[in-house]
Amino acid sequence: MNRIVNLFVLAIFAWSCGHDSGERITEMQSPNGELELKVWLAEADGSLKYQLYRNGVEVLKPSDLGLVTSAGDFSQNLKWFGTTPVMPVEDQYQLVQGKKRDYRYTANRQEVRVQSENEMPMAVIFQLSNDGLAYAYHFPNVSEQEIRVENELSSFRFGDNTRAWIQPIATAKTSFGDTNPSYEENYLMDVSLQEAEGLSPYHQGWVYPALFKTNDQWVLISESALDRRYCATKLNNSQEANNFQLAFPQPEEQIFSGGIVPVFTTPYQTPWRVMAVGDLATIVESTLVTDVAAKSTIEDVSWIKPGRSSWSWVLLKDDYTVYDVQKQFIDYAAEMKWEYCLIDSGWDTQIGLERIKELVEYGAQKGVGILLWYNSSGDWNTTDMTPKGALLTQEQRKAVFSEIAAIGVKGVKVDFFGGDGQSVINYYIDILEDAAAAKLLVNFHGCTLPRGWHRTYPHLMTAEAIKGMEFTTFNQEGADLVMDHCTVIPFTRNVFDPMDFTPTAFSEIPDIERKTSNAYELALTVLFQSGIQHWAEIPEGMAAVPDYVKAFMQEVPVIWDETRYISGTPGLEVVLARRKGNDWFIAGINGENQEKTMSISLPFEVAEKGQLIIDGEHNRSFVQEVINCSAAQQVKVLPYGGFVLKVEAKEAAL
Repeated sequence: MNRIVNLFVLAIFAWSCGHDSGERITEMQSPNGELELKVWLAEADGSLKYQLYRNGVEVLKPSDLGLVTSAGDFSQNLKWFGTTPVMPVEDQYQLVQGKKRDYRYTANRQEVRVQSENEMPMAVIFQLSNDGLAYAYHFPNVSEQEIRVENELSSFRFGDNTRAWIQPIATAKTSFGDTNPSYEENYLMDVSLQEAEGLSPYHQGWVYPALFKTNDQWVLISESALDRRYCATKLNNSQEANNFQLAFPQPEEQIFSGGIVPVFTTPYQTPWRVMAVGDLATIVESTLVTDVAAKSTIEDVSWIKPGRSSWSWVLLKDDYTVYDVQKQFIDYAAEMKWEYCLIDSGWDTQIGLERIKELVEYGAQKGVGILLWYNSSGDWNTTDMTPKGALLTQEQRKAVFSEIAAIGVKGVKVDFFGGDGQSVINYYIDILEDAAAAKLLVNFHGCTLPRGWHRTYPHLMTAEAIKGMEFTTFNQEGADLVMDHCTVIPFTRNVFDPMDFTPTAFSEIPDIERKTSNAYELALTVLFQSGIQHWAEIPEGMAAVPDYVKAFMQEVPVIWDETRYISGTPGLEVVLARRKGNDWFIAGINGENQEKTMSISLPFEVAEKGQLIIDGEHNRSFVQEVINCSAAQQVKVLPYGGFVLKVEAKEAAL
């Protein structure tokens, strides 16, 4: 009790010390001096504003800060209580899986302190790093009174000539089984802000991450450190085309008769609002979301094993979730030296738990772990895929997770969530915590963006939250839109968080004309990052490709030591390089229906010779070549084609 009292006294002392400051503006820079932040209290209405520059060029116009809560209005008529000194922030960490091994975060931090009209204190915490800005709201008072956030005014106001690459959020309770929103829409690409809202098919706002280009500066907006007291947010520019304001979920995005908007007691710090800022290399290589995410809740991570997985469902669908086929897919995984086999929906009725146990034992003999699918849903959607309703309470989850862990199952895929309201976020975290207790890996599908959760909950291997490979198999429209869609993803959805796109199919799809070439499909194994990669290709398709392609699929990693942007433009093409140990894997895809010459110029030391796999004379054939990697190479890439290159790094580069 004395400690709580002392903290309260210290908080009052800190706020009162700031009261004498007559300054109504503060400015700070990133450690390298390139980013400049300005924050001030507007004289007209007492609202907080901020503005961001890079190398003297305006990135954001004056933008809004503030919250409207049940305990006080922090959007206007604020009293300025000064700022803390600018202090350095440093953090070094490693993740179980991700686009690099060693993370180092360096930023400058400052708090701007204000008070509402009813004398309640709040601070806005700003952290400015070389690759962007993160800010969050902090309520220092110690109180058991619940505070409800009615609105958050945080916004990002851009100039008139800004272009956007953004994904609309779907109307809640629509699409298959009333399962929207699931972050599974097509991106609008290279659109002006003035036309974006009119082009949205839903007019419900935009999901994270959202990419913008303004004054030749690139900006990628997301959020991080989402906990069970807040809701997930989105962006909305329906009121003012250039101003993207945070918005809360739609009223239907709640479950268990629970809440939608944030409710918390204090002290409390909200999730971070995150902007990566710079050139495209800065955007692609940024780790800002995990840099500010909450640290791991799991001390011993030795049981958490990322890997590759065979998976029958995406090309074969429900009827093949049967014992004999799944046994074949275990053999397939073993032959390909993959770590897992995912058994999808319907296993409970078409195989049964007793025979699943047999498959688990068989997989263990082959060195292949089994992953099982579950439907998360209660009554909030109309999906009927099973097992359904088995994870709704903690008692159920503990019983199910304990039972399948006891027979040797390694992880679960949990599908069909109910949106982004606070009650749904609670459910995600409940599943993560109970799965961790049973030492089960987790894959979310039909879900929200993870927002850095894979740092906090390192057994979260991946999450869908993307219009993935399955949409190529559903109808021709999906297959016709995937080519440029995949070139946007390395600049948006997959920058910060693992993504279960389930890539790479060389097989033809029944009743669908697949437009992507086989080398394009192979390149996705490197371009897309996921803690577990569930490959779409089936045994028959893998048997038909050249041995060197099969060998590449056997060795391509999912855990990377380093990631580099090489070249590309969202929506047109992309080339990335990823390193594992002493091997560099470089991949590129062409999102346009025209042949291109793509340059491979590597900004790091490599061996002289590398193995290039590219499309042959037509887009269903391959060619392997040995090329000189010590000099820039020009590679011809077919329309909707791609390539992969494997080359050793020189020791000096490691």
